[in-house]
Amino acid sequence: MYAAATESLIKQAREIKEEELQRFCGRIFKQLHTKDVSGDTVDSLQRLNLIVSATKYARELPSDLVMKLQTVLRSSSCPEHLQVLSSSIIRESSPPSVHSLCSDPSHDSRTFSYVASVVLTQVSHMLFVISLCSVNLVSRKLVDWLRYASMQQGASMSSGGFFSGPRTRQPAPLTEVDGVVVGNFFTVLCVGQSYTEDQWMNMYTFSMIKSWLLTYDTDGTTNTESDDRSEVDSSVMSMVSATSSSSRLLPPKERLREKAFEYCQRLIEQSDRKALKKADTELQKACIIESVSIMDIICGEDPSYVYRAFPCIKALYGRLNGDLTYARALLPIAQFYLNHSETAAVDSEAVFCQLFSHCPAEQFNETMLAFEFVQFCLLNASVLQDRVANYRQSFPNLLKFLAWNSSGLIEEFVELLPSLIAPDTAIELLHTILDLPCLAAALDLQQRSACYHASDRTTWDQQGAKVAACLDAFRQPLYRGLFLYILRPEAGTGDTIDRLKMLHEILADMAESPRVVRCAQVIPVLLQVYFNTVTQVRVTNERSGHLIAHTSMKKLLLHPPLIVDQSREILEFASSPANIYSKEDFYTHVVWVIGEYLSVSYDPRCTVELITSFFESLEAVLFEITQVRQSASPPSFSPRLVTVLMTTLAKLATRSQDLIPRVSLCLSKMRTFARSAPVMACYSEEDTEEIITRAHELINLLKLPNVAQFVLAPSAGGDSPRWHRDTNASLPQGMRAVSGLLHRHSSFLPT
Repeated sequence: MYAAATESLIKQAREIKEEELQRFCGRIFKQLHTKDVSGDTVDSLQRLNLIVSATKYARELPSDLVMKLQTVLRSSSCPEHLQVLSSSIIRESSPPSVHSLCSDPSHDSRTFSYVASVVLTQVSHMLFVISLCSVNLVSRKLVDWLRYASMQQGASMSSGGFFSGPRTRQPAPLTEVDGVVVGNFFTVLCVGQSYTEDQWMNMYTFSMIKSWLLTYDTDGTTNTESDDRSEVDSSVMSMVSATSSSSRLLPPKERLREKAFEYCQRLIEQSDRKALKKADTELQKACIIESVSIMDIICGEDPSYVYRAFPCIKALYGRLNGDLTYARALLPIAQFYLNHSETAAVDSEAVFCQLFSHCPAEQFNETMLAFEFVQFCLLNASVLQDRVANYRQSFPNLLKFLAWNSSGLIEEFVELLPSLIAPDTAIELLHTILDLPCLAAALDLQQRSACYHASDRTTWDQQGAKVAACLDAFRQPLYRGLFLYILRPEAGTGDTIDRLKMLHEILADMAESPRVVRCAQVIPVLLQVYFNTVTQVRVTNERSGHLIAHTSMKKLLLHPPLIVDQSREILEFASSPANIYSKEDFYTHVVWVIGEYLSVSYDPRCTVELITSFFESLEAVLFEITQVRQSASPPSFSPRLVTVLMTTLAKLATRSQDLIPRVSLCLSKMRTFARSAPVMACYSEEDTEEIITRAHELINLLKLPNVAQFVLAPSAGGDSPRWHRDTNASLPQGMRAVSGLLHRHSSFLPT
């Protein structure tokens, strides 16, 4: 948080009116024309710098002031602090023409560094197109700084004696990160006690070279206005750069490209040295990432560099492949393979297998890697889908990043999720999204298990004791397969649908974990993206069948009005016999749901018209699938579906009793269906007898409409009825009791 005084200054800077700003700029213009620059001038420039940098949009300054600031910036005799302020103000303001900034080749290194920073900033925002002459001038300077920095350390001062005072030490040679004296040209990985000005500019150039290459093409124009140079021209130019004894023969941008390529190769070679300091090891990692990215850009601009780059990149990958501490460096290497492996006819399958299988599984808790990994997938989603076979199969691994960093990566995964959906893995992906809290808990246990000791239990609080119980379960061989599935690296390895209850019981004590709670909160967002993406009804309905059958039935029981809310969609689905053959299990559950919940007992909106429309649709379906023909093939559906359809029709008829004669007629034909040759050839004797018995019992029950309404009415208090599939439940028993009563006392039947 800013201090109150600082916040007040920033607020004033943002709220300054345009007229007041113009007057203030006029005063600064006059101050800069005085012979001696006073402290008031510096204060005014500092305030102007705050004004132009405090807003998100660029403030437009008077052209005469900007030209004066450019003059100050280019003046080698001007105090450096004024150059710094001028450079900062010009960078933050709306850009005027800056051609003149690069037109004077007489700048010293210090002055040119500030000029280059202004040019690069304006270029990065694509706010102008500067002249070819200016681009060439900058490119020449960048080459000089990048490739020809001095090889001796900068002069340093020693304390000296009491009487002699400080003495200047003789320049010492630079060393590599492992302490060996440098034998090649200077780079950012060369170590010294102090550095010369051109060495500092070398470091500065390396930090900006990628942006410069991305912005300007070979001809010196911006990429937005580049012309189409032929591949032949590009290749010839690169051949010159590769074979010529002097790259000075090349045009400035080509020469810069060549020297940048050599610089990156040198950095990759230096990164193989054993650093003496941990800070230098981290610098090596950063240089690998930047170097591979720059080489990728160069190869993209000139494909002939690909053949020179791949031996270096392949050797680098072989060196880093097994070292997880270099996991972030694998991403630009993978990007290089993705962009150029086809050009060089290099197999990249092993690279992406390693990337998608090991990195997320073993370093899901590395926040920076997680972010960069997901950004890599987002940037290349379409290419990964087409060319990387295991990309979509790796969603169990990729979702580990989200499970561990859900609050920080949800926006990225909302964008990434559609690229992970494929017909053959869509069902499993939906399972995995729903299991996300379980995945978060399992990852937590996996992390804790590595350092958990049973003796620690005595020092844990109540919540810690619950986690310890989960850890014990995590380590038990009985549950090993279950956790291996939840933590699987790729799709298509196992299934836990039938063991979800056991998994939930094991992880119940971690339900209040903040990470688990956050994962539960992002599931609705992901599900919305998922279902908006899935356009094939088959995929959606098959997974929905599993959900209703195994995990979501209880939720539906708690919200019966859904049958009316979604009546159009449910009716459309239930009226199509084709759905029986492609997704019978789900269809059977839908039919049962209709019979159970399409009742005024659950929703007053359930009208007679709505009941009749559902009845007529299901009646037509039952009639179609039970027609007896000589040429009919054996039924490909189960007898359970037939009994559920019959029972549902009977239930609906009791709620609109005008339908009872129609359902009785339909039920009376079931004996003929069950005894037909195709059915007898397919179903067992027990199955056919069950169909006949159920039809007979329903016919007898419907002869007493008031009794039938009572027996077949839904029980609003039941939370897990099983009447459609449990022969020991109350509905079959009630039907048999009524049927027996009617048989023994047939004289009681109405005439």
